[in-house]
Amino acid sequence: MKRLPALRLLILPVIVVGILLVGGTLGYRVVGGWTWLDALYMTVITITTVGFHEVQPLGPTGRLFTMALALGGVFTAFYAAGAFIRAVVTGEIRTVFGRQRMESQLAQLGNHMVVCGFGRMGQLVCEEFSEAGIPFVVIDRDPSVLRDFSMPRGIPLSGDATSDEVLKRAGVERARALVTAAASDADNLYIAMSAHFLNEGLFIVARAESEGAERKLLRAGASRVISPYAIGGHRVAQAVLRPNAMDFIELATRSAHLELQIEEISLKKGSALTGTSLKDSPIKSQLGIIIVAIKRPDGHMLFNPTPEAVLGEGDVLIALGHRQQLDQLEGMSGSKA
Repeated sequence: MKRLPALRLLILPVIVVGILLVGGTLGYRVVGGWTWLDALYMTVITITTVGFHEVQPLGPTGRLFTMALALGGVFTAFYAAGAFIRAVVTGEIRTVFGRQRMESQLAQLGNHMVVCGFGRMGQLVCEEFSEAGIPFVVIDRDPSVLRDFSMPRGIPLSGDATSDEVLKRAGVERARALVTAAASDADNLYIAMSAHFLNEGLFIVARAESEGAERKLLRAGASRVISPYAIGGHRVAQAVLRPNAMDFIELATRSAHLELQIEEISLKKGSALTGTSLKDSPIKSQLGIIIVAIKRPDGHMLFNPTPEAVLGEGDVLIALGHRQQLDQLEGMSGSKA
């Protein structure tokens, strides 16, 4: 037998009981000419099989109606109650409320991350976002992959990320960035193109498997293209050739290491740092932060800037320091509300 949708299982018992009460009350009014209260009372004790005495004597017609109401009402009410209990026991009710809660959370999200694909790479990306306390939505077409999802700040969404409707449910139009880490270049290409079409200002990072996919992904709207094999091979080589440098990079870029971190901080409009030079700012003298580079709004990257370098609105500071000091710098830059 095909199961009824869970929402119908919630509503069905209420509707059935309501129909029985209305039908029984009207029936006793017609058959016996009773008052509304007496008719309703008789209907309730008949359906629930309580067995109290009749409020008024019943004739043959009234008794036949009572038997029909008792048999039909009891079996119908028990069937509806059984369907409701089955929905509770099998978890269908919990699934409905869980889906409604998820939809409510998705509707409230903004300036979040969207991760498409929960494979090995997607899981690592989600773990990084979760550790950093960044809200995100992860999409995967295989529901079993997301069944035991429990990362803080993350919302799992089962669906095909190549669908515009699924991307809209994930809030891609309000998102801060999107990472497409699907297994195939074709899926990543389609996702990047769809996401760019829905939100032209979205920062998109795409995974590329083949050598020729990078240029296509960039043309499709990706802001950055990452090849796991190319990066993995490069890091393996650097771990052999420059092990100490690799240790430093690993230390500075992992959020788990609180001793020293590298961060990029944008100077917003109205920041107290705008118009000041590095030597006159509190960045080095008070916070003890090292500015590794400054990226100007035109894309020019100024490496190892001199103390005379003047900071301007829209500059991105590549800063190296302790987490607490970096947070203070973000406050000065206007990056944090």
